[in-house]
Amino acid sequence: MKASLLIALLAVVSSSAQAGAGAAPQKAEVCAACHGADFNTPISEDIPRLAGQYPDYLARAMTDYKSGARKNALMNGQAESLSAQDIEELSAYIGSLSGKLKVIPLHRFIR
Repeated sequence: MKASLLIALLAVVSSSAQAGAGAAPQKAEVCAACHGADFNTPISEDIPRLAGQYPDYLARAMTDYKSGARKNALMNGQAESLSAQDIEELSAYIGSLSGKLKVIPLHRFIR
């Protein structure tokens, strides 16, 4: 009986997690307006490519924009309405996309 209850509970948790993750592409549409539909082609060179970035980095950045610890008038306003779950889902989704991040060799900074 306990095993059946545990299995049922895990199924409910798993299905609710999948339902939330399925909403991430829709939630990301507003982000894509500036960062590009594929999150690799931003509308301006000063807007970062996000696809393929580490999800924990993206979550921290969005959390910092939301709290005001990181300053950007547009991003502070966009992050303001995000819940912790929104941030988790968006960062996981965007981080899972195939990215074209630029890697700057470390030797360029060490003299």
